[in-house]
Amino acid sequence: MELSGLYILCMALLLDALIGEASNPWHPVAWLGKLISLELKFEPPKGPRRQLIFGTVIVVTTCIAITVPLWLGLTLLPSLNPVIYIFISAYLFKNTFALRGLWQAVEDVRLCLQRNDAAEARRKARSLVSRDASGLSDEQLMSAAVESCAENLCDSFIAPLFYYAILGLPGALIYRIVNTFDAMIGYHGRWEYTGRVAARLDDALNFIPARLSALLIVAASGICRADPAGSWRTMLKQHGRTASPNAGWTMCSMAGSLGIELEKSGEYTLNGGGAALSGAVISRSQDIMLTSAGIWGLMIAVVEALIGLAR
Repeated sequence: MELSGLYILCMALLLDALIGEASNPWHPVAWLGKLISLELKFEPPKGPRRQLIFGTVIVVTTCIAITVPLWLGLTLLPSLNPVIYIFISAYLFKNTFALRGLWQAVEDVRLCLQRNDAAEARRKARSLVSRDASGLSDEQLMSAAVESCAENLCDSFIAPLFYYAILGLPGALIYRIVNTFDAMIGYHGRWEYTGRVAARLDDALNFIPARLSALLIVAASGICRADPAGSWRTMLKQHGRTASPNAGWTMCSMAGSLGIELEKSGEYTLNGGGAALSGAVISRSQDIMLTSAGIWGLMIAVVEALIGLAR
């Protein structure tokens, strides 16, 4: 089983490429979302401090309740049936990332805009961005699609593989749990202080992967005949313009690579150049995203092979 980590990685990548996202009844992240929804039925405690404590408890408890039993069960499986161990581990790992799902979500928006169906494009964009898409123009929808290609490359692919490489399957699972908590309650409003723990943890966990993702976009830009120098320059100069400490790195890298301006009205403008936004630009951002993911997948495969051979 020395190379089991490599086998699990390759099978998980193959499952994502061939099948994509499982339907909700079979999707562990959908189960996690339902569990979090049940936890949120409790009335949040009064006062910021108590809400922070409550937020810490539910995040930590959920991580332990899910990862510890799975880790114990999977520890026993290799000696019983190594093939089943690899299949189960690969399925669980695959559900911590969603490269094909991200590509398809961006493609859905691009195709709607190509058909001049802005209303449907706005509806499809809801799965990509947290902002209200109902009033977005075609150009703003294009910008949102390219931004999603860049920003979601990190949490939909780079980060889960990063934590798998250094902490194994439990690391990838913990990352996905924290990221899901952040998506559900890491925002202002009724759950502001409860969700602040998840939001800060997510920022911390994405600190290194976001910067790696930006560098991968720079490298992929050269392969995809974009502008790696512009990508590097825009990333270094403008990454601090976003409220998120991480998102600016990848989005600036993509904007500079394509020589375009990305804007979220009232929040930031990332100026990578004066090229016009279009469906073709969205397609190029998808190519860069997939190339970045391919480079990273190959790097992690080499790491897993070296670790397996060293045992």
